[in-house]
Amino acid sequence: MAFQVSPGVNVSEKDLTNIVPAVSTSSGGIVITAEKGPIDEITTISSEGELAEVFGKPNASNFEEWFSAANFLGYGNNLKVVRPITGVVNAISTGTALLIKNTTDYLDNYLTATGAGTVTSIGPYAAREAGTLGNNLKISKCTNSTAFGPHSMSGNLVADASAAIGDTTITVDDGSLMQVGDILEFGDASAVPSTDGAPSGFYYKITAISTNLLTIARFNPQTGVTETGGLRHGVVDNAKVLRHWEFYFNFANAPTTTDDVANAGGSNDELHIAVIDEDGGLTGTVGTILETFEGLSQASDAKTAEGSSNFYPDVIYAQSKFVYWMDHEATLANAGTAKKGTTFDNTLGDAFVVKSSSLANGTDDYTATNGEIAAAYEKFADTDAVDLSLLMCGPSQTSADATGDTKATAVMDIATARKDCVAFISPARADVVNVANAITQAANVKAFAQGLPSTSYAVLDSGYKYMYDRYNDVFRFVPLNGDIAGLCARTDNVADAWFSPGGFNRGQIRGAVKLAFNPNQTQRDELYKNRVNPVVAFPGQGTVLFGDKTAQTKPSAFDRINVRRLFIVLEKAIATAAKFQLFEFNDEFTRAQFRNLVEPFIRDVQGRRGITDFLVVCDTTNNTGDVIDRNEFRADIFIKPARSINFIQLNFIATRTGVAFSEVAGA
Repeated sequence: MAFQVSPGVNVSEKDLTNIVPAVSTSSGGIVITAEKGPIDEITTISSEGELAEVFGKPNASNFEEWFSAANFLGYGNNLKVVRPITGVVNAISTGTALLIKNTTDYLDNYLTATGAGTVTSIGPYAAREAGTLGNNLKISKCTNSTAFGPHSMSGNLVADASAAIGDTTITVDDGSLMQVGDILEFGDASAVPSTDGAPSGFYYKITAISTNLLTIARFNPQTGVTETGGLRHGVVDNAKVLRHWEFYFNFANAPTTTDDVANAGGSNDELHIAVIDEDGGLTGTVGTILETFEGLSQASDAKTAEGSSNFYPDVIYAQSKFVYWMDHEATLANAGTAKKGTTFDNTLGDAFVVKSSSLANGTDDYTATNGEIAAAYEKFADTDAVDLSLLMCGPSQTSADATGDTKATAVMDIATARKDCVAFISPARADVVNVANAITQAANVKAFAQGLPSTSYAVLDSGYKYMYDRYNDVFRFVPLNGDIAGLCARTDNVADAWFSPGGFNRGQIRGAVKLAFNPNQTQRDELYKNRVNPVVAFPGQGTVLFGDKTAQTKPSAFDRINVRRLFIVLEKAIATAAKFQLFEFNDEFTRAQFRNLVEPFIRDVQGRRGITDFLVVCDTTNNTGDVIDRNEFRADIFIKPARSINFIQLNFIATRTGVAFSEVAGA
């Protein structure tokens, strides 16, 4: 406060109402190979439907990791997914395909401010998502009114002397001026052939061209559907042909000059673009129109009436869900030029021709190496950048690691290094699925667990569940770690993180038809001694997580899930609150302020049954002169965690009729 020179009243305030913030405890994370979706970046998913929409449906190559993610989402609604870098590439127009990992990668390496393409060898467009799905895409561009239609093709008359009703082929003077997909009308048959180009009202789509011979099929402009059948009326020799762009009926007007470019003294900049599911692999219907973009501009500085960019690469980037722009057509000589006074090339090399690009050479790759998987999981390593509580391994081994546990160890190491999340690990598929007997299964699971490091930041389960894959109408064995992590998320919602996720109250596994390995009591005892939490199918009672141990080998309070997660909550929340003490003075005021901040929070946790007692020490006993001189601040927080019940002893005592219970109680 500044010193006052003259008398007066100065009012100030100091906020002492700060509280310890709530922290997230239900955020999951997993790496999955997928048929589509962004690569090498974290994407947050809230439901199974969204998982299928963003990353595609499960298949025979990725169902284990895909359903691990989906099963978690059956309990919680906050899952962070990373698709790893593998040999997958994007479909492209021509040449050798390349990988565009995600939108950040595209912005950094391919979309330039001037619109000058940086990769000219692959053609003008690439699929937005890597994989074979992009091979279904076609992009069609129209840049002028002649190509748009209806165009009366002077000098290109019907050359058939007698094309009859029902004919599916017809000959014209010059088939080179047409493309497969063009929509045609023919002059009406009469004693005097029609030469005025007047519409007949009957539309036909060209399905094939052989020199001047056109193969046609009926076309319904109301539905956009190509129908069976040939000519609806006879067509005589020299009848005129009216040609339309294949997607003529999906746009209101022909491309000419945008208002913005016209006002700047330019012309012919406008183009229309349609994106089509050419092969039907995306929608299930061949030729489905996925997107249309009307009235875009070739001018690099073109604007819409609302002031946003109308430059077609920018619009495609901002609005398309399916394609990236990569380079201008070679014939669009001025594309990417500023609008002022520019006459743009709108012929695409031929006024009659519409340019179409069918994408190809996209590939899938579901075989992730240990290095690729490890690099993807490293996206979760930064505690400051990524809020994460539950890290799932999915299948414990990669396709290239069929005999090791490298993947499982890497996931456990990340959780241990972060110290604010728990990793969830299932044994290898070969340990429990299609194994001859339960004794061998138990031995395999025990051996798998013994090969993993000791840490309280991981949870091991006993195997795989058999579940229905509704996307492929089959039953599959899927690792349980997605479910176990999901139980923790569900526990957070119905109770608190410091409650055990196991048992009949909170440990019910969903969607399990059966278990690959259903351990009996003896096997459960052996597994539990080796840090493995059994999942058990009890007849008439469901499938249940029947343990709550962490992967820590040393006996302590931290060998229990509820205690580990309790301390994660306390440490994360109090550490976040403590940041506000940075750069304050280490004096009694600050120390008292910290105690008053922390103690009500811990007392609330105590009231919600998380701890039995606590003590906060933050005074001169631990903030000595030496500590203060080193610019440090210390607080010692003593916690007595609540313990979950793992063993119940029930003693039933029979007595004689005449004996009082008080006489034998405690005997």
